[in-house]
Amino acid sequence: MNSREHQLKAFDRLLTIMDELREQCPWDKKQTMETLRHLTIEETYELGDAILDNDLDEVKKELGDVLLHIVFYSKIGSETKDFDIADVCNTICDKLIHRHPHIYSDVKVENEDDVKRNWENLKLKEGKKSVLEGVPKSLPALVKANRIQDKVAGVGFDWEKPEQVWEKVEEELNEFKAEVKVGTKTAMESEFGDVLFSMVNYARFLKINPENALERTNKKFSARFMYLEDKAKELNKNLKDMTLAEMDVFWEEAKLL
Repeated sequence: MNSREHQLKAFDRLLTIMDELREQCPWDKKQTMETLRHLTIEETYELGDAILDNDLDEVKKELGDVLLHIVFYSKIGSETKDFDIADVCNTICDKLIHRHPHIYSDVKVENEDDVKRNWENLKLKEGKKSVLEGVPKSLPALVKANRIQDKVAGVGFDWEKPEQVWEKVEEELNEFKAEVKVGTKTAMESEFGDVLFSMVNYARFLKINPENALERTNKKFSARFMYLEDKAKELNKNLKDMTLAEMDVFWEEAKLL
């Protein structure tokens, strides 16, 4: 691995290139925080894909893209004299030191849960009105549900055992089934949301990340369906003209790959 000196030199190189691009490149000169925002979100999702695929070379590349955006925002902040990359780095350093008193002070912790509880309590002392303030409103619903539950658990609002959470899942499933029989869409949607929320909570107790789990299933399903499409093409058939039984043969083949 590279030495700290080499790492700092590489980071300085990136800052220099950013300065040059901002001064000389027509596209880079035009960018604002608002125009970069959607690109940053896209780059973050691409990084997430690479992580799930365990493609470490791609992870390295995508991390570079995300880092570029951080440097870009900091450059824009320096131009308006609001902040620069040093301020960004020092702000997170100060936060990390403050939020880890078990490392940088005399606070004692027994485990990871103690650390998370301290983290949330410190944030409340910093002036936050709710532990949920740290959950971005624009997060996808599944990710948001997981973060909400993680946040409230950090201050002790939680079940004691996984079995209790599973009982809640079953309870919500029964309520959903009851509303399905009635057939009122709004009520069904509400109860279905409760089922998903309780399943996310159960996943948390099992140390399963629900977003990662669902995305892996998405990828698995997509790969199998594309195999089915390829096989249909080999037979010069249109999927719409195939029976479910015919498609299932290839589906089962795909599961063996």
